[in-house]
Amino acid sequence: MSTTTFAAVSAVKRRSPDGFDADISPQWTIGGKPNGGYLLSLIARAAVAEREHPDVLAASAHYLRSPDPGPAEVEIETLRTGRGSSQVRGRLVQNGKTAVEALFTVGTLAEGEPYWQDGLPDPRLDVEPSFRVPGTTPLGLPVAIMDEIEIRLDPDSARVFTDGPSGRGELLGHLTLPGGEPFDPVSLLFAVDAFPPATFDISPSGWVPTLELTAYVRAHPAPGPLRVQHRAHLITDGRVDESCHVWDSTGKLVAQGTQLAGIRL
Repeated sequence: MSTTTFAAVSAVKRRSPDGFDADISPQWTIGGKPNGGYLLSLIARAAVAEREHPDVLAASAHYLRSPDPGPAEVEIETLRTGRGSSQVRGRLVQNGKTAVEALFTVGTLAEGEPYWQDGLPDPRLDVEPSFRVPGTTPLGLPVAIMDEIEIRLDPDSARVFTDGPSGRGELLGHLTLPGGEPFDPVSLLFAVDAFPPATFDISPSGWVPTLELTAYVRAHPAPGPLRVQHRAHLITDGRVDESCHVWDSTGKLVAQGTQLAGIRL
């Protein structure tokens, strides 16, 4: 069980007008490698620090190399400051080498109901799931991050860990931060990359490292666990593209993401 919060492990400390110090937690890792959404959230904390526009609206990150847990630096560059939104570039640097390069659009999220929304959460997400994702993958890779967060899968998705893949390439379930900490726009960047690879429902594999991740944050979520639908679309040439839709406890779409990842089946 976690003894800290996501806000604490993703915190950054300003050391210059455009530079921040960060500490990558060893607990937010898969096989000793930091989760990609977690690293993006670290950079986002710096990107919105003390800005007129406090919320991340969109983010796109490329993962050049996997940093190690421990001290790192975040460098921020303002590309444009606008009335309704601004664009910011961020880099996560460790030992003088860039590990993650990201671009952000930041602004202020509006409240209220959407004018139009494509689709509602899968009805299976309305049922409180009971199966909690364990701290090891189907092939035995240690996943320390699962001792921090709580992911509970619906019965069909849980069979990936009990009976093997179904071949659908889809995982459905609920996501909770340590201690039930409320989600905010920055932690939603982690949410779109929090679930196990949807490829587990196709074939067991080892680490599935994120190469590129794009996320849209659509609204401030209501309190409570998030409802997540994670899908794999195409596996070819040692790469897979996945999509993730995230709804809050009221059924409002609050974030969505797509990513390209490496995979060895």
